[in-house]
Amino acid sequence: MKERMRQIREAFKQLRQHDTKAIPLLLLGAAVGILLGVGLAMIMPLTIWLMPVFGIMFGVLGALIVFNRRVQKAQYASIEGQPGAAAAVLNIMRGQFFVTPAVAVNAKQDMVHRVIGRCGVVLVGEGSGQRVKGLIAKERKRHKRVTGDITITTLIVGNGEGQVPLKKLQPTVTKLPRQLKKGEVPKLERKLKPLDPGAPVPKGIDPMAVAGRKRPKPR
Repeated sequence: MKERMRQIREAFKQLRQHDTKAIPLLLLGAAVGILLGVGLAMIMPLTIWLMPVFGIMFGVLGALIVFNRRVQKAQYASIEGQPGAAAAVLNIMRGQFFVTPAVAVNAKQDMVHRVIGRCGVVLVGEGSGQRVKGLIAKERKRHKRVTGDITITTLIVGNGEGQVPLKKLQPTVTKLPRQLKKGEVPKLERKLKPLDPGAPVPKGIDPMAVAGRKRPKPR
């Protein structure tokens, strides 16, 4: 409980820093919830003393709904534009998805992440539009040799034309048409594992730090 309260306090501090409209919207959400709760209590055969109880319950619920949405928006704003932001968003997706960050990285910190799910394979690029297009096309060709008839979808994260905004990346991936059965997804993940550039990237490690290491010269 203490840990949960600490997380809420930290989220609230972050929210205030990135969202000046947070407090008014939280109050508005609570007010709407109170009105709904009192109104519901009035139309139901309940005693009068239950009206404030319903009002408080729905008021808290309304504030929490607004709080969760604004916190998520603030979190996206705090990481948008940073290398690895797309991987951070993909890693918290719900459902049967296998995410491998930075299957391809260049010297300019453009990178391609791989997602394997019932929709097949999704290659997500982030970085400069023109450079990442070439990088993602190269990875698509490399993966196609292994996947065969399985669909490979390519997405580029950004706010330009034809790109997917960071905040819409999760719903875009989860709404892709399904073509694999549940049991086929882990099999495909194992099949594509040899294409990975090296060992899995540990949490908190910049993919560029791994990719930028020089190979030892042969003796």
